[in-house]
Parts: sequence; C-alpha cells; structure tokens
Amino acid sequence: MRVLNIHGPGDVRLDPATPSEAGPNDVLLSVAACGICGSDLSYIRHGGVGRRKATDKAPMPLGHEAAGVVIKAGGAVEDIKPGMRMIVNPTTAVSLIGSGGDEGAFTERLLVRGAQRGVTLYPIPEGMDFEIAALAEPLTVSLHGVNRGQVQPSDKAVVFGAGPIGLGMVLWLKRRGLTDVIAVDLYPYRLERARSLGATATILAGQENVRERLADMHGHKHTRFGDLVGTDVYFDTAGARSIVPDVIHMAKPDARLVITAVYAEPVEIDLVLFLTREMHITSAIGSPIEFPEVIAMLAEHGEEARRLISHRLAFDDIMAALDVARSPESSKVMIVFPPG
Repeated sequence: MRVLNIHGPGDVRLDPATPSEAGPNDVLLSVAACGICGSDLSYIRHGGVGRRKATDKAPMPLGHEAAGVVIKAGGAVEDIKPGMRMIVNPTTAVSLIGSGGDEGAFTERLLVRGAQRGVTLYPIPEGMDFEIAALAEPLTVSLHGVNRGQVQPSDKAVVFGAGPIGLGMVLWLKRRGLTDVIAVDLYPYRLERARSLGATATILAGQENVRERLADMHGHKHTRFGDLVGTDVYFDTAGARSIVPDVIHMAKPDARLVITAVYAEPVEIDLVLFLTREMHITSAIGSPIEFPEVIAMLAEHGEEARRLISHRLAFDDIMAALDVARSPESSKVMIVFPPG
C-alpha cells in the first residue's frame, strides 16, 4: 500500500507503507474516493499543521474527504461490518485523519481508530456513488459556515472565494431560499462554477471595484458614520488579507461576517471602525454536527452537488492531481481508487 505524506514545506511524496492492523475499536477501510481540499494544499506549503509540524519529525499523512468500503471491523465496534460502504468524518476521528494525526485518507487502506457508526463513520445511502459520498465532508464545512451566519431567506449574501468551500456555501445558500447571493473571486472559471450552483451575480475581484458593485446590487445604507453597503451577511472562504478590513469598512450595522478561511498570518483591523459598525464577526471550522443533514441532501440532490467536481484523477496520478488542484481552472479535484 501507499500513503501520501508531507516531509517538509513543499515536499510531498507518495510513500510505500505497511497496512495497519485494526484493533478491537478500529475499522479498516478500503478507500474508494477522496477529494483534495484547500487545507491539503496549505499543509503542503507550510510543511504540516499544528503539533505535527512543530515537534514531530515523522512525515504527516494527507487526505480527509474520504469514502470507501469496510474491510475489517474490530470486535468492540458496534453496527459496522465488512462490506459496508461508509463516509469518514475526520473531525471526530481520534487520530485527526489528514490534519496532523497518524492516518491520512490518500491511501488504499485507511485505519479509522475508535470507529463509531454515526460519529466517525456514516453509512452511504443506497444508490449513492463514492464520489458523491466523498463530497459530504467539504459540504458539511460549507453548511456549518452557513449555519454560523444565521441566514434567513430574505438575506442578501456575498461569498468571498469560489473554491470548493465557497461553492458549497453558494449551494447551501440557494437551498436555504436566498435569492440574492453574490460570489467574488479572482478567476472567471470559478465564478462560472458559482453561477452554475446558484449565485445570482458575480464580481471579478482585481478588475472590478467590489464595494461599488456590492452597493449597486445590495443597495446603500445611510448612517451617521457614512454611506455603507446593504449586504446582510458576508462569508470569507478566501483568506485574502484585505477581506476582513474591507468588510468592516463597508458593513452596515448588524451585518454579519463569517470567517472560514485559514489565515497564515495575523490580520490588522481597525477596532474603532469596527465599533462604529455594530456588526457581528464569527468563525466556523470543521463540520461538527452537520453530517446527517448533508448526507440526506446528497441522497436526493447528488447530481446538483456533483457540479462541484471539476476533475477526476486516479490515485496513481495524485501528484499531477495536486498540481491541478492548485490551478484556478479547477474546483473540487476528486481522487478515485481501483476497487479494493
């Protein structure tokens, strides 16, 4: 078997590995599909994440958006049997799958330690294929961000960043009944994807004035502190250093900003300006409780969600797939494995 490992900043390799043995509380999964996440690319750039990067000289395995078939279940694992098709929830796994733990899902055989049905592993509904199942994890991240934004159907929303998480947010905002959703990105290809998933308008950052375009479409709010923008809720999935300060500068009172982007460096904001805006800033990370809702949606609307996928490559070609995922001419890149 093989495992995709980070050995240092910019140094990622497909290494040979010995299959792990499943203990009494563990499940061994034959991986069938695993998506490449933006966090995977960030981990590669920075040489790892958290304690694994700082203190551990061992390689860090990658991959967390996985679905596959149970090969073996430990004797203490309840309601999970060999042959079952399962989706992995990496945020509840005891070994932090793909994010600094000892396992990563870019491998033919994935050990899920402390496996629990409905917690770390969820059954794939009848008729759902593996690549749709592997979309569950990123779509839960998107849904968690939308939930943190406390959106209402009447809200006017803007999503900064039309990568996979931002595109997932566009999809969920549409499903929540919003009819005024604007996507902002630097690349036309990604904005086309956003429109296909329900964005009602797009802004090409770098070539258009974002504040002026938002004010034109979402209206102006006149306050004693100036002429502000009528957007109700902003979602930052891009992580550009200017986004948070710019949103604070334009936001009307009671506007909401949800940050799901991972920032590598601190961002300076004007707290006096923030004070005058009386706005709300929150964050969203991972996918702690949304898996059942997302799986139910995918069971009915999987073909709509499939539009997130721009490329499919075999596990043998994963190094090339990482290059594709770095390209602005991609959205979700899905790695597919031969039947195991």
